[in-house]
Amino acid sequence: MTIRIRPHHLLCMLSYVGKGYTPPFTANYDRIARRLSDGETMVIVDGPDDICTPLLSEKEPHCWRDSVVERDKISARDVARLLGFPIQLGSLIRLDHAFVERMRAAFAAGETRQACMGCEWHNLCSAIADTGFEGARLLPPTGRKLIRK
Repeated sequence: MTIRIRPHHLLCMLSYVGKGYTPPFTANYDRIARRLSDGETMVIVDGPDDICTPLLSEKEPHCWRDSVVERDKISARDVARLLGFPIQLGSLIRLDHAFVERMRAAFAAGETRQACMGCEWHNLCSAIADTGFEGARLLPPTGRKLIRK
């Protein structure tokens, strides 16, 4: 199976440590982090993704807000610049150790953090990056190759 991911979640997943909006959101994110760590492929989608699912039943889910859509655009641009290939609707990605380490190094250096400005999780993610991503739930699978399409 393939996990649907919106572009800004490529950044969020780097510092996810089990904290989130609600217990169902966190439980879902934990499952997704495990699946990605096990090498499951993700596909870039437009709008709410598999991480957003537990929030979509709210009266006005923030997943549709213009600020979140803009965060996706900025993230896609910055991650594409870092990786050297487009991050666009339908792009397939499988994480490997090199991918995660490269993404985390750029995140910690602030190279891919423009989309994070104004996010309520900014300070937490910054603190996690400052500790070398200690406690992050996403573990890079070893021996797997990054695929892209």
